[in-house]
Amino acid sequence: MFDLDKWQEILLSLSKHKLRTGLTAFGVFWGIFMLVLLLGAGNGLKNGAEYEFKDDATNSLWIYPRRTSLAYKGLSRNRAVKFDESDYTMLKNEVNGTEYITGRFYLPNGSDQMTYKNKQYNFNVRAVHPDHQQLENTTVYEGRYISTLDIKNYRKVAVIGKKIVEEVFPNASPIGKYIQVGGISFQIIGLFEDTGADDEMRIIYLPISTAQRSFSTRKPINEIMLTTGDANYDEVMQIEEDIRAKLAQKHDFAPDDVQAIRIRNRVKSFQSIRGLFSMISLFIWVVGVGSIVAGVIGVSNIMLIVVKDRTKEIGVRKALGASPWSIISMILQEAVLITSVAGYLGMAVGIGLMALIRYIMATYQIDAGFFRNPQVEIGMVLTATLVVVLAGAVAGLIPALRAAKISPVEAMRE
Repeated sequence: MFDLDKWQEILLSLSKHKLRTGLTAFGVFWGIFMLVLLLGAGNGLKNGAEYEFKDDATNSLWIYPRRTSLAYKGLSRNRAVKFDESDYTMLKNEVNGTEYITGRFYLPNGSDQMTYKNKQYNFNVRAVHPDHQQLENTTVYEGRYISTLDIKNYRKVAVIGKKIVEEVFPNASPIGKYIQVGGISFQIIGLFEDTGADDEMRIIYLPISTAQRSFSTRKPINEIMLTTGDANYDEVMQIEEDIRAKLAQKHDFAPDDVQAIRIRNRVKSFQSIRGLFSMISLFIWVVGVGSIVAGVIGVSNIMLIVVKDRTKEIGVRKALGASPWSIISMILQEAVLITSVAGYLGMAVGIGLMALIRYIMATYQIDAGFFRNPQVEIGMVLTATLVVVLAGAVAGLIPALRAAKISPVEAMRE
């Protein structure tokens, strides 16, 4: 039952000690506010890091040919390792655990200029296999991507990015139109967009077989990328070792020559990032909870002072017949009032600040690198606030029990 008189007394007591009440409430407010702020900042960093990985498949291995650093089988060091179509075929057919695989061939310098209606453009040109779409998380929004038949039949077709469409074909769909790359005509069959930066949508994709035949005397591949499906971390590391061993045998370099080929293991990198942010999250919670505990301890200390200041008043109440529970409930309600109001304000201000930061970043298109979309889970923060209120009640319980044990005679004498 709501006791108006008791609440009026509590508010009157708090108003008589404005500075003490304000400092106590600020301790709780600051604890919740800092927890929200730290959680939001931590999630912003986590979202930014995950966004950087969003452009490419996170379960992928990227293999680059380099130069040998060790002599092997009578062969000198510093030999160039060169990939071609046979390396792609070998890894596709002989490496267990491969899901999608593609090669990349970059056109020679000077051959990668695009021409349309006698106007030249400088866009990045990549010649790839069909699985490249899964490796780069490319979304085709009109037309289609490069197919196996395009590779087999050496078709002169192209898939272009959204930014190229906006720049070169602003008024109509370019599907079916012809562009020239390196002086050779290619028909546009698809338009794509990409989750990465704008530069990822300023790319022209060609069938790798067509580009190899048109711009090289052999079938070169500059890099090979593949995904490992649902393989776990240990299985991915085993796949990486298998790839290195097979390429070492094929190209006659030492299996332990890490300079001969470079394998960029995005699974390993992603695991490292996730481990780092798990540690950051733990640190944030330790600091945030520490701030909250400090605020709650402050509430307990202040309530002890309140009980001491009101010793005579409590003695008079007991002399007039007040029950121990009425004394305990009065002290507890005062503690809960301070913690709940201060905790709610800290939560509201923290969430509001996160929303303001997101609004400013979106409105002014601020690119903060690894910091993106800072936010907190409302349910988590509400739970933390309720815990603070309960902790405030517990913090007020010890002073309340002490108040209930005060003897009216001793209180009047004091």
